Amino acid sequence: MRVVICGGGVIGACTAYFLRRRGIDVTVVERTEVAAAASGKAGGFLARDWCAGTPLDALARRSFALHAQLPEEIAGNWGYRPMTAYSGFVASDGDARRRAPSALGWLRDGVVITQRIGTAKTTAIVHPRKFTSAVMDAALAQGATLRAGRITGIVRDGDRARGVEVEGRVVAADAVVIAMGPWSLLAAQWMSLPAVYGQRSPSIVYDTVSEVPADALFLEYEEDGSTVSIEVFPRADGSTHITALSDIAPLPLDPAAVTPDVDAIGRLQSMSERLSPLFRPERIIAQQACFRPVTEDGLPLIGKVPHSEGLYVATGHNVWGILNAPATGEALAELITEGATREVDLSPFDPARLAPLDPSLLQAR
Repeated sequence: MRVVICGGGVIGACTAYFLRRRGIDVTVVERTEVAAAASGKAGGFLARDWCAGTPLDALARRSFALHAQLPEEIAGNWGYRPMTAYSGFVASDGDARRRAPSALGWLRDGVVITQRIGTAKTTAIVHPRKFTSAVMDAALAQGATLRAGRITGIVRDGDRARGVEVEGRVVAADAVVIAMGPWSLLAAQWMSLPAVYGQRSPSIVYDTVSEVPADALFLEYEEDGSTVSIEVFPRADGSTHITALSDIAPLPLDPAAVTPDVDAIGRLQSMSERLSPLFRPERIIAQQACFRPVTEDGLPLIGKVPHSEGLYVATGHNVWGILNAPATGEALAELITEGATREVDLSPFDPARLAPLDPSLLQAR
């Protein structure tokens, strides 16, 4: 059996890895580079039970467990480590707590910690680019193929997929997986797919060496009369990823063309400097942005593409893409090879639950 995976992000890498573990012939087609988009620029935060009570719960719990197992199975160091997570807020001017020492010594006065919301048993982190690259390398070491190029169409025999066109050349396959993040939207030109939107998230990465402990922060920050949520993710490699101010912006056709909004980066830098003296301008490693794939109902699309045989999709994971990638890849490998899943019920993520996008809306792109 031959499977072509369209997209070299974390979902594509995990799907390739679990398919190769089953001995499937796998080719990954990527137009830019592995982990070029959100898979390389996300925070990498993992939570076991933060999706409790939602359709994502079983997927998240299975994936959290796989994240803990994979360092024993795959070579490389992507900085997997358990961590603690806290919520709180930054006291505004005039608040009596503005000058009060923070409960966490590495933060400035006035950063108020209100609750511990994750422990070393329930929250963890990975470096997303290193994780994606290591999983892809493991798939390649087991015999998968990585091919550079842009997908330009699906090859069909009636309703059955027989491969993909890569810039006019055919790559034959018995099954095709669309895992292109928000760029999966483009595949609606060739198949019945619901809309996938891109939400832009700016971030700054600081070199904090070992001065920031394994404390993830989810803070409310008052700015110009409105409240902004800011997230801080210290990683095992000594970098700290800070993000806030997500917005809706036009999705560039080329992932390499994604750039952050200059104003948003400036605001985020000012907010970061307010949080801790460790977040100084000279310590900035990266100022960046990525587009997270989002669907109309907030749930990912994972499963068979409607009205087609041999076509599958896995996208729309929003903020939980890094977390849920291993269980998504495992489940897709089971679905493709056995026709059903064992660990996770994918029915809540069936692409058929949402109306397909009108392909004519993409003609201008």
